Amino acid sequence: MNIAVLVSGGGTNLQALIDYEKSHADCPYHIVVVIADTKKAFALERAQNAGIATKIVSPFAVLGAENAKTASKEEKREAVSDAALQAAKDAGADAIVLAGWLTVLSGKIITEYSGRIVNLHPALLPKFGGVGMWGHFVHEAVLAAHETESGCTVHLVDAGCDTGKILVQKKVPVMPDDTPDTLYARIAPHEHEAMVEGVCLLAGMLGK
Repeated sequence: MNIAVLVSGGGTNLQALIDYEKSHADCPYHIVVVIADTKKAFALERAQNAGIATKIVSPFAVLGAENAKTASKEEKREAVSDAALQAAKDAGADAIVLAGWLTVLSGKIITEYSGRIVNLHPALLPKFGGVGMWGHFVHEAVLAAHETESGCTVHLVDAGCDTGKILVQKKVPVMPDDTPDTLYARIAPHEHEAMVEGVCLLAGMLGK
């Protein structure tokens, strides 16, 4: 299964996917392109170091500087989504993996890759999902709600936000003295496992 990996940040989950592919001869997926919605994503460097093609689809890259300044959030979101779709198709991607991708996808990419997009979320969905729930905001919300456990979820992406079918969940305890940072540190290693497991599951679902 050829995959396009969409990234926005450091790319530790991308690295987990790269490492698994390199170390397993029977790996059911192959990363054909890494697509970023910002040129500052360190994940781009990880991809380049691994010899993987990259594409930047930031609002400035796809709309131009002047148009990006005046475009609405929805217009930017759709323009970035359309550019990511085109980059994935150009690379021959069978599926799309959101690995720390922060732009909420909209438009044709959702329908054209329906049932073939997976996302990793740093909480136990359906709790603590939705717009604005990403990164440390999720961990802050978990702690504010006095939850006793948290974790991460890999799910299929649909037209909603964090609402698609759940494929994999990993759970960790929440400690009484946790901060968002310590909770994240406990979850992070499980994110890498869940990411790889979820992508391998998708390959099986698609018969790859």
